[in-house]
Amino acid sequence: MFAAVRHASRSGAFALRAAHRATPAARVLRPTTPFVRTLITKKYTEDHEAVVYDDQTQLGTVTITDYAQSSLGDVVYVELPQPGTEIAQGDQIGAVESVKAASDIFAPISGTVEEINEALNDQPALLNKSPEEKGWLCKIKVSDPSELDKLMTEEEYKKHCESDH
Repeated sequence: MFAAVRHASRSGAFALRAAHRATPAARVLRPTTPFVRTLITKKYTEDHEAVVYDDQTQLGTVTITDYAQSSLGDVVYVELPQPGTEIAQGDQIGAVESVKAASDIFAPISGTVEEINEALNDQPALLNKSPEEKGWLCKIKVSDPSELDKLMTEEEYKKHCESDH
């Protein structure tokens, strides 16, 4: 009995699919969206800052590297630039203080500071826990993306860190 029901349901499903394919009104036309390519580039400075650049938004997110935070030790204070500040590549844009030392933060790229990571005011230790993710410093509207070419790739940065020892 179950075999007969199974056979009947298969043939009914086949007929339904065949009828569905045969009627052009059953086709669902989906609008095509143009392919948008977004390029995210991460580059490094000799001073152990990094910038993650999004070519679609033209924003560069500035961080310190994991190497820098491990060299500093426990971070206790972070000084950041004010939003709206115009900066040039290499300008001092802030400072990081730890139990071991203080270190200046330099702009890896030129532009205007769009946003700062307010969470670092209350939780400077985010730089130790997640320096290149949750511990980002500021976001810069990049004025000259060609400056990224002057910075190091990840491979070049790793070699630079190895030669620092």
